[in-house]
Amino acid sequence: MPRLAIVIVTWNVQEHLRRCLTSIQQAPTRDFTVETWVVDNASTDGTSDMVRDTFPWVHLIASTENLGFAAGNNLALRHMGFPLNGGRAATTDLPDAIFFLNPDTEVVGDAIPRLWDTLFANPRTGMVGPRLVYGNGRHQHSGFFFPNLWQVFLDFFPLHGRLLESRLNGRYARSLYMGNAPFPVDFILGAAMMVRREVILQVGAFDEGYWLYCEEMDWARRIRAAGWEIRVEPRATVVHYEGQSSRQFRAQAFVALWRSRLRYFRKYHGPGFNLAMRGIVWLGLKYLEYRARHLPPREREAHLRAYAQVRAMLWRGGEHL
Repeated sequence: MPRLAIVIVTWNVQEHLRRCLTSIQQAPTRDFTVETWVVDNASTDGTSDMVRDTFPWVHLIASTENLGFAAGNNLALRHMGFPLNGGRAATTDLPDAIFFLNPDTEVVGDAIPRLWDTLFANPRTGMVGPRLVYGNGRHQHSGFFFPNLWQVFLDFFPLHGRLLESRLNGRYARSLYMGNAPFPVDFILGAAMMVRREVILQVGAFDEGYWLYCEEMDWARRIRAAGWEIRVEPRATVVHYEGQSSRQFRAQAFVALWRSRLRYFRKYHGPGFNLAMRGIVWLGLKYLEYRARHLPPREREAHLRAYAQVRAMLWRGGEHL
């Protein structure tokens, strides 16, 4: 039978992972088999023991260090036999598709078979993602346009809510998510994305130069450049509680976010774009420093250190990112 491999990279969110794995266990699969891989990035909350004891059917990889999102997912792919650095596959028995899931997600109803059907309905579809909702049921965007200078500006200076929901901020119309037809997007949020085996064999996997954030944007650019289409399937729903790992270290996560964004922009955009982008970020950091004066002293110091780190990165060469 065709095979789907689900990969979850986790760090210190044991209870969210438990609910995620339970939702997978209860999900229908129809005409394909499912295997689940969990990469535990050196959690200290007993995650590995919980997986071994409660979900013995899971392929657990307990890393002794926090590899980050990209390298964690790639580690699971290597264990499956995917050749990520060129050469031949270690086995011909590779899964037909990989479903990358965050640990703070829960699949709803028949989301998995719907994504599977959409992925294989068109031979040029290389990746699909679901409609995402927050834990309270509110809409969450799952597909995006590639980022532009307007998105950088609005990230620091939100202005009007209608702008935040517009194409200027990389958003697709909400009406598309309420429809009954898959729609094409530039890239899918990394919280939930299903990918064909052939895509990984042709394009390779995640760029491990990103430790956290922007991996899915980088990957999507390479996938689309190779001629594959990326779509959102609005009839498949996944709950995403969002940022449960990164919120445990907010200031450091901000630095990781901008390290990845700066790397991405330098990789895919020219000098003019990057000069304008750095100017916007510099102004945005000044604004954040002004707002930080209202924070409690310890939190304020942590944020100010983070802003200083990002400011220093603005003028470094790409090799330092």
